[in-house]
Amino acid sequence: MKKSSVQLVEVGLRDGLQNEKHQFSVGEKIEMAELLIAAGVRRLELGAFVRPDRVPQMTGSAEIIKAVLGKYGSKIQGSALVPNETGMTAALETPVKEVAVFASCSESFSQKNINCSIEESLARFESVFQAARKNKIRVRGYLSTCFACPYEGKISAKKVVALARRLYKMGCYEISIGDTIGVAGPKDVEELFKMLKKVVPVAKLAGHFHDTRGMATANTLAAYQLGVRVFDTSLGGLGGCPYAPGASGNVATEDVVYMFDSMAVKTGLNLDRLLAANQWVKSKMGKELPSKVGRVGRLKPLGKVEHR
Repeated sequence: MKKSSVQLVEVGLRDGLQNEKHQFSVGEKIEMAELLIAAGVRRLELGAFVRPDRVPQMTGSAEIIKAVLGKYGSKIQGSALVPNETGMTAALETPVKEVAVFASCSESFSQKNINCSIEESLARFESVFQAARKNKIRVRGYLSTCFACPYEGKISAKKVVALARRLYKMGCYEISIGDTIGVAGPKDVEELFKMLKKVVPVAKLAGHFHDTRGMATANTLAAYQLGVRVFDTSLGGLGGCPYAPGASGNVATEDVVYMFDSMAVKTGLNLDRLLAANQWVKSKMGKELPSKVGRVGRLKPLGKVEHR
């Protein structure tokens, strides 16, 4: 990948919608995926194979994956979240060629989120990796609460680095480092990623920043300046976690594209089409979305003011 370009992984359909009260229909999710693809999105999460009683918004993921990959499979890289062997078995019944596993850097958050310890969650992944290797499916790894946890507070950077290294050795082709509750600042990002780069190649690292305290774009830039070239973003800034009280959405795709456009860094995404997709989602949800650029759009000069 060229230094003047980045890849954005659109997580709006999964991470973005999982905590929203409004439940999109399968047809609406497929339409949302098509709007994103039309805007240039080439990497996107299409759903998750999780318990519908815990995350009802992910109901219908198999249908969505089959429909979207059946039509656009040759031009996009679609993925699905799988927490365990049961989820992986369901994923194998679809044409998906990439799955994602997720682990926490906090014991308390791991128990709240997936009802098991960190070690137990890693043990569950073994069968996922075995099935992935057998079926030639790539595995992406998510690490959550990499900077702080809503229950335990600040998380040790050494612990994050150790877990990232384990996921990489287990077979994750890419590891997404998550600021789940949006507490980090650029200095925190710089310090952690400098440590991570010593054990995992920077080309295998991604940034996943939430905008709870307005730091997500600044943190994205900080990671970019350290060589990170892959970032998770969500249309409109949708997102949040059911088990992270107070956490707001992911960094907005439009805001990140706007920033990188201003730096002449290529994303491959069309900002105007993203803004149109933002308006479509807004109309379905009946509320304003968090994205800053999504609210105001591009600069539209009002015209010169006559001097008297």
